[in-house]
Amino acid sequence: MIGILLVTHTPLSAAFLAAVTHVFKAPPVNVRALDVKADQDPYEVNELAAQALQEIDDGDGVLILTDICGATPANCAQRLVTLRVNTMLLYGVNLPMLLRALNYRHLPLAQVTQKAIEGGRNGIEGYAQQDNVPHSGA
Repeated sequence: MIGILLVTHTPLSAAFLAAVTHVFKAPPVNVRALDVKADQDPYEVNELAAQALQEIDDGDGVLILTDICGATPANCAQRLVTLRVNTMLLYGVNLPMLLRALNYRHLPLAQVTQKAIEGGRNGIEGYAQQDNVPHSGA
């Protein structure tokens, strides 16, 4: 089963993990959440992320999900991908992306990654009143 590592700005990872625990009625296995504080040393983040990755990798691979490309959490996650085989990284995590990854993580890593991308994109919708004019209901 593919492991999933969330590496985001505080408090997003913990919030995502709480949300999926709510949806599935139990914490998912082989999933870790690493919240990165604003003043946290990137070297410490690297060590914590590497340790979490080791804990959840059962040999099938790990998908790392992070929030903002170029920010400290993403940079630390990217470093992990360059050091490990069978590890992939997606930026711009949202809840539909995470849920899709969890639902398909019995598939090979490349397919899980593609499903996660599709879920994240499909989860972005817009809504506006007809003609963009709110109705009073009267």
